Amino acid sequence: MTKYNSHILVCGGTGCRASQGEEIVENLKQAVVDNSLENEIQVVRTGCFGFCEKGPIVKMIPDNTFYVQVKPEDAGEIISEHIVKGRKVERLLYTDPEKNEHITDSKHMGFYKKQIRIALRNCGFINPENVDEYVAREGYAALGKVLTEMTPEEAIKIIKDSGLRGRGGGGFPTGLKWEITHNVEGKEKYVVCNADEGDPGAFMDRSILEGDPHSVLEAMAICGYCIGGNHGLIYIRAEYPLAIERLKIAIDQARELGVLGKDIFGTGFDFDVELRYGAGAFVCGEETSLIHSMEGLRGEPTVKPPFPSVSGYKGKPTNVNNVETLANIPVIINNGAEWFSAIGTEKSKGTKVFALAGKINNVGLIEVPMGITLREVIFDIGGGIKDGKKFKAVQTGGPSGGCLTEKHLDIPIDYDNLLACGSMMGSGGMIVMDEDDCMVSVAKFYLDFTVEESCGKCAPCRIGNKRLYEMLDKITKGNATEEDLGILRNLGNVIKDTSLCGLGQTSPNPVLSTMDNFPEEYLAHVKEGKCPAGQCKDLMEYVINPDTCVGCTLCSRVCPVDAISGDKKQPHVIDTAVCIKCGACMEKCKFNAISIQ
Repeated sequence: MTKYNSHILVCGGTGCRASQGEEIVENLKQAVVDNSLENEIQVVRTGCFGFCEKGPIVKMIPDNTFYVQVKPEDAGEIISEHIVKGRKVERLLYTDPEKNEHITDSKHMGFYKKQIRIALRNCGFINPENVDEYVAREGYAALGKVLTEMTPEEAIKIIKDSGLRGRGGGGFPTGLKWEITHNVEGKEKYVVCNADEGDPGAFMDRSILEGDPHSVLEAMAICGYCIGGNHGLIYIRAEYPLAIERLKIAIDQARELGVLGKDIFGTGFDFDVELRYGAGAFVCGEETSLIHSMEGLRGEPTVKPPFPSVSGYKGKPTNVNNVETLANIPVIINNGAEWFSAIGTEKSKGTKVFALAGKINNVGLIEVPMGITLREVIFDIGGGIKDGKKFKAVQTGGPSGGCLTEKHLDIPIDYDNLLACGSMMGSGGMIVMDEDDCMVSVAKFYLDFTVEESCGKCAPCRIGNKRLYEMLDKITKGNATEEDLGILRNLGNVIKDTSLCGLGQTSPNPVLSTMDNFPEEYLAHVKEGKCPAGQCKDLMEYVINPDTCVGCTLCSRVCPVDAISGDKKQPHVIDTAVCIKCGACMEKCKFNAISIQ
């Protein structure tokens, strides 16, 4: 085996691959060969580094130089300057926006300073397609420890004592779920990994599977030993081709290494894993819907009890955990329950992975300790709001969550606090909004998603959410009354109380939370017929100020429907009856003569 002096780590996640990441890898390899350095330098394709806003990312090891927004044509310069001449390529270094100076090491960047990477510990550090690199970072040591040194009950106790709760949204204690499944009588039991990540703006599970698939396989084997199961199934979205590809490679490697299959570590324990592809339905993230989908049935939920731990896949005891939950298991076994429980809050232990998206400067994937505040996440790690705009709200928990506002910025983030504020942890999506966002339209967007994704099995969700959406549509068009607002709230509460599964029970959250936190916006829509944010097309008009319009005709030339008229060098006029409110005229006007009323 060649011992290299240096390594060049290149982000190989989906986002960076879409930005020519593969070409960067190939060009770096070629530049290494061109400089006769193939016995000294190794180029490694890793998983996601997390800092998606600045991707593609290239990291130089051992000096930890962090290059951002790298292009394929930069590869030659990186090798010739950094490797051959020992000089950093300054134009590719990250620039601190506050100090306006280069930062070479990622540990000094605001984006990474407050992060603690446990579930993401290997993402961006190892080649996910090389099991040897996983093993070098204590990979499969936890499985060996459990199989050779512990009884199932002892291993379960470690998970219980750690305080780990389900990271898929429900927050149920993981060790307790394992214990329940362990205690159920049954010759045949199943371990299911829920990788059906369907929240808009969420990419936590995908990134873990792309960057560290072996951690999930190892955890599933540990779970199988603990509950008495020998078969694992990963239910993964078919829309995740890279994650699927790397999982297949990891499964083959694990079998070849002997950590999956028959008689693992010579202990007599058998365990293997297979993939099942998702049906493209958001509701299949709910565990009973997921199980039905794997059985070839419609992805519809069933009333619980019985819970899957008692009667799940094929009617057998089944333990279902999501990807992030499982990714924590090996490191908890290796480091102990006390180590993990020392991180976080009293009732929410450890860390949580969030996908930061929306109107925020540092879009990306982060892992932070439970108890951190929204202010720290949005302004310290996220770098604040784009274009200097004012923070307005953040949607946590995806379509099932709610909007939190400025008054919630200093509340510690954990399961209970988010619920108390009218939102929820969910799987970890975090979409940030600024002053230009209309909260009624935001609620309408999420309701549209929920209506589309409802399985239709129960009337409160199937019919109730459709009525909720219709009322929101009525509000955004200026056709609603104050009485409708009362009906909207009552209907939302009824849907929460009577729906069959978690999708329906939480679907009104975006509506109710925006009504609670932004009542003035709803009233403006119904009483004044105005959208304060200027986002609801039916409630706004584009007008040209005759005092500032110079008659340059640019607006009339870009209007797709010829709604603007006027002579050259004379003020122009917009025909509001023809205008489709696309905003092209306002965007192109160089004299700020066009405004929204």
